Amino acid sequence: MKTIFTTVFTMMTAILVYSQGNNEGSSFKTSPDLIIEQTSVIYSQELDQLIFTIQVKGIAGNTKPKAIGQMDGAPVLGYVFPTSLSPTDVGFNDTAGIVAMALTSHPDFDDTPLWDENSDKNYLNDGIVWHAHWVILVENTSVPGGLAVKQFKTNDPSVILPPTNPGMPMYMDSPGHSVVTKKNTIKVIVPAYRMNNKKNFNFDAVTAYMEVNPSNPNLPLLGVYAVYSIASGNLSLPYTVKK
Repeated sequence: MKTIFTTVFTMMTAILVYSQGNNEGSSFKTSPDLIIEQTSVIYSQELDQLIFTIQVKGIAGNTKPKAIGQMDGAPVLGYVFPTSLSPTDVGFNDTAGIVAMALTSHPDFDDTPLWDENSDKNYLNDGIVWHAHWVILVENTSVPGGLAVKQFKTNDPSVILPPTNPGMPMYMDSPGHSVVTKKNTIKVIVPAYRMNNKKNFNFDAVTAYMEVNPSNPNLPLLGVYAVYSIASGNLSLPYTVKK
C-alpha cells in the first residue's frame, strides 16, 4: 500500500496546478470551498459512531458541478477520506486498493437508489446532494489524477459488495450515511458497526474532481482528473481517530 500512495502522491502533486477534466468547473482550482484547512475523525462512545470532518477555507459543499445532461463525461466533485481500513471492514471482499470514504456531488445521475436525500419522494433525482460512498481506489495512469475506483467483471464470483451498493461494476457502496454541511465544515456520520467496529485507523483528506467514462474502454469508469487540496500535503495518512 505504501508503494501505491508514493506513486499516486507524485501524480497528485503535479496536478494540484494541472488537470484534463473535460467538464471540470472553471472555478474549482481556485475555490476556497475546496481548500482543506483541517480534518478529523472523532469516535463518539456515547453514540457509538464515527464523525468524519473536513474543514475548508470557504463554505464546505457550496461549490458543485454543473450538469452536462449525460453520463459520458459526467462531472463528480468529492471530499474524500483515504484510510488504512481493510476492504472487508466496509463490506467488500479482500482486494488490493485504498479504502476511502468519498462525499460526492454529481447532478447528471443518481447512484443512491435506496436513499432520498432531498426528501421529495423521488429516489432517482438527488445526485447533486452531497452523499456518502465507500470506494476502493487503485492506481490508474490513464487519468491525470493517477487514481480510479476499482472495477471488476460483472460475473466475477470473487467480488463481494455490500447490499447497499448501487449496482455498478465498481467497488463502490452507497451506505446512506448522513452527510452534513455547515459553514466551513462537511461531515459524515458512520455507525461503528458499519465499519466492522474499527475505531483505530489512519486517514487523510483530499478534495478532487472526477469524471464518469462509460464509453471509452481506455479510461476508467470513474477516474480522478484533478486534486485541489491534500490535508497532510503528502498523502501520508498521518491522522488518527480521536475519542
